[in-house]
Amino acid sequence: QVQLVQSGGGLVQPGGSLRLSCAASGGIFNINTMGWYRQAPGKERELVAAVTSGGIANYADSVKGRFTISRDNAKNTVYLQMNSLKPEDTAVYYCNAAGVYLFSRNKLDAWGQGTLVTVSS
Repeated sequence: QVQLVQSGGGLVQPGGSLRLSCAASGGIFNINTMGWYRQAPGKERELVAAVTSGGIANYADSVKGRFTISRDNAKNTVYLQMNSLKPEDTAVYYCNAAGVYLFSRNKLDAWGQGTLVTVSS
């Protein structure tokens, strides 16, 4: 079973930057899409950014121009560079991987443990 391990997050002042990472391991698989979701207190979880194995990235309107998603396919790792952070970016951020197990062709859908990002002065 694939596992996703996240790192990064923490407390940052408005206008500051943070970098999140998430690595998938524990199985023989192909990951088609990796992404980042976030959930703020009292709100539903929302997609922040996602990137395909071909490098095509999509972003929520609220983070366009400020966040950058990237991935290292060889390491099965996805990153989220967050710049110009705002208080409204405060949330628990979760990474996600979607794909297929190589031999069984069963679907893969895994989530990281989540990390808290707090933007406050």
